[in-house]
Amino acid sequence: MKWLYRILAIANIANGLWMLAAPAGWFTDLPAAVPDTGPFNSHFVRDLGVVFAVCGLGFAWCAENLEEALPVHLGITAFYAGHAATHVADILSGRLPASHWWIDMPAVFAPTVLLVLMEVGLPRRPRPTASP
Repeated sequence: MKWLYRILAIANIANGLWMLAAPAGWFTDLPAAVPDTGPFNSHFVRDLGVVFAVCGLGFAWCAENLEEALPVHLGITAFYAGHAATHVADILSGRLPASHWWIDMPAVFAPTVLLVLMEVGLPRRPRPTASP
């Protein structure tokens, strides 16, 4: 599990830093047809760059704190699931072409499924029992 978190940390931090440092280059050069989502907005790309960088830091923390990782993992998973749900809604409504089912698979849908599956294997603290 540690190596998965480390890979996710590196990928998210790298993506976030790219978004922060060169938002226009990220928008046009990422092989995910980002221009299909609407016009370029450098502020918005940088805002999301912060989100991805913070997710990357969260993944790095999870890698070193597996016993305590569940709450951080769930927070990151919530972002990824919401991001994926937005893409699904845009595809189903026609705001994105149907080709985005495959375009978005590697960087949007697959990581979300992976995070949900990883959650199953994370340690859980026993719940305290209520005293009568």
